[in-house]
Amino acid sequence: MQREALTQLLRAVRQGETSIDEALLRLEHMPFESLDFARLDHHRALRCGFPEVIFCQGKTAEQVAAIFAKLAEPGVNVLATRATPEQFNAVRQRIPEAAHHAAARCITYRHSPEVASEGLVVLLAAGTADIPVLEEARVTCQIMDQRTTAINDVGVAGIHRLLAELKTLQSARVIVTVAGMDGALPGVVSGLVEAPVIAVPTSVGYGAHFEGLAPLLTMLNACSPGVGVVNIDNGFAAGYLAAMINRLGERNSS
Repeated sequence: MQREALTQLLRAVRQGETSIDEALLRLEHMPFESLDFARLDHHRALRCGFPEVIFCQGKTAEQVAAIFAKLAEPGVNVLATRATPEQFNAVRQRIPEAAHHAAARCITYRHSPEVASEGLVVLLAAGTADIPVLEEARVTCQIMDQRTTAINDVGVAGIHRLLAELKTLQSARVIVTVAGMDGALPGVVSGLVEAPVIAVPTSVGYGAHFEGLAPLLTMLNACSPGVGVVNIDNGFAAGYLAAMINRLGERNSS
């Protein structure tokens, strides 16, 4: 984390391992760093608890690689979403330790060792076609050190499949539900558990599904309390929000 990098820098100055001038040069880049095509927010981790995340869609492979390498320099975990294989290959040339999560379309780099959370994030996909969005949420949670369990193909068309996982659902601190078609899954889940439910509509469905608008409206109109909704196909936002909720739960229980 950036806080750890800053602490190490100050400790190095105190112990005489780094000069004040060298420390000032490094501090100049800590708030943000300008590239020709991007301004990197190096203080995001200090403010929000996790470094800036790269949205790769619309960027060239070289732009993604340059941003990724710069974000990794201070010694932090890095996440890039909506990444293509070409963008990953460019990143790997600069950072061989980077990992590609093809199903999630994500690239990660882990610098600090994983410390799994006590609280559990359970992620549900209504259908197999919803798994890529679930995987984006899962990878986001994991790079943020959240313990996860993923359960696939438990849509309400076969409610017995969902009820068979009731014990796992009730052990969760946060639940992420990913659903296309009618988008009914989060409302049903919220009626079974006390944990907050984060609903992700997907663009999977037939014509009147309107590329995710129909499940989005269903989720927004859920009659069960405790359902929060993110944007269509936005597994990243769901995973990030789940991690934030779980972290607060850890802090309050300690």
